[in-house]
Amino acid sequence: MPEAEGSARTAPEFDETFDVVVVGYGFAGGVSAIEAARSGAKVLLIEKMPDPGGISICSHGAICSTREPAKALEYMRATNAGRTRDDVLQAFTRGMTEVEAYFRDLASICDAEIFVRERGGNYPFPGIDAFYYTQVERIPNFDASQTYPNVRGRPGGPLVFKILQDNIAQLPIEVRLSTKAKSLIANPDRQVCGIVIEGKGGEQRIKAQRGIVLACGGFEANEEMKRQYWQMKPVLGAATLANTGDGIRMAQELGAQLWHMWHFHGSYGFRHTDPDYPYAIRTKRFPDWIPGKEHLAVVQTAWILVDRRGQRFMNELPPYVQDQGARHLEYFDSVTQTFPRIPAYLIVDEAGRRRYPLGNPTYNDRTMTFTWSRDNLKEVELGILKKAATIEELADKIGCDRAALAETVVRWNEMCLKRNDLDFGRPAGTMMPIAHSPFYVGEVWPVVSNTQGGPVHNARQQIIDVNDNPIPRLYAAGELGSSFGHLYLAGGNISECFVTGRIAGREVAALASWNR
Repeated sequence: MPEAEGSARTAPEFDETFDVVVVGYGFAGGVSAIEAARSGAKVLLIEKMPDPGGISICSHGAICSTREPAKALEYMRATNAGRTRDDVLQAFTRGMTEVEAYFRDLASICDAEIFVRERGGNYPFPGIDAFYYTQVERIPNFDASQTYPNVRGRPGGPLVFKILQDNIAQLPIEVRLSTKAKSLIANPDRQVCGIVIEGKGGEQRIKAQRGIVLACGGFEANEEMKRQYWQMKPVLGAATLANTGDGIRMAQELGAQLWHMWHFHGSYGFRHTDPDYPYAIRTKRFPDWIPGKEHLAVVQTAWILVDRRGQRFMNELPPYVQDQGARHLEYFDSVTQTFPRIPAYLIVDEAGRRRYPLGNPTYNDRTMTFTWSRDNLKEVELGILKKAATIEELADKIGCDRAALAETVVRWNEMCLKRNDLDFGRPAGTMMPIAHSPFYVGEVWPVVSNTQGGPVHNARQQIIDVNDNPIPRLYAAGELGSSFGHLYLAGGNISECFVTGRIAGREVAALASWNR
């Protein structure tokens, strides 16, 4: 009988041979390939999209680091709430002590200027002060907009990716873009020996004599997986169409355990009125604040959010809105059998509209050109924001009770005068009244920046099967089965890409060829 599409293959014929194949060319895949090549392996690095970088290149590029691994481990244990193996957290925090020196070494290839920024974790747990951030100040003669015109995001991501790309160019690493990983090839004993890929020349069977590293991200662009693993729906993806859970599926074919499938890093944002625009547009990014230090949050946030009834339901700027903002929209009303906060409605007045761009488009996609206007008026013309002369007229656009919305806005403005959000505890320094006509409203939805779920791995980055045994010659790196199982740490996934990429690349390259 013919093999099922996507099944693990067992036929011995191969078209090409490499020592190591790395799937996914973001930060994690790039580091994995570098370390495998530095260890003497002949490496093939594949990327399904026509441009490399994944979502990594859209990031802020701040690599979370530590000088105190014991304290960092204490913090990571608290924030993961018992959902992640301790040996994995130990390996991660130990690697965080080395990541600054490692990155500086990589950065020397293009004379990049590196600086460190002192900043702790996001939540007041023991060890919060154990972290700092390694970042790129500048790279001489490098213009990100010219080198990566397909990227919209934070300024640091392209700088970090440029450093990895320059290192890869100097090593025996073959890079193939527009090349999809279809299925793993395994021996009868489930030892991974190759991979089926599909690129411009059609389908090929690649022998991987030492092993495979899956560094192909999560499943934020796979609608069916999101429906099955998450309660709330829809949740809109923010940056890529590439992360469709390919690595998760391939690992599952060989019996991999999964973890953290419920956990994603996400906030809330707008949906474009053009149905062909495939990404959510996250709201403006504000500095995070730490519970207990609300007085340090002093950047006015111009909006409030209301549900379908016209009532506020959350602190619109929780401590780490990019991580937990989406969770507040998840409420399911068992009486109406609806998610009454999906969509929710973002309301600003004329002063808020003039203050700053409300949206922040992010993507790594050569087919996209959308940028958000400075004064938000283009978005009014597009219908992303709707304009009304009065709050009552705004209620009509939402479809909620006029009196209910008016009462919500009056109460909010009264609390702004007293600088005290009695309802949801929003920091006083972020409060801004909604009092100047005209008024504006935009639908906002849960947004996933990236997922944390995937195959379980051990401290050596070996993927673990359902019987707690490593699947021979199969490794994971980066956000594919991330260590973050409950709360996120700013810059943590970026650090994880470097730490786990180093481990996976070295481990797989150290194996003897199965062909022997």
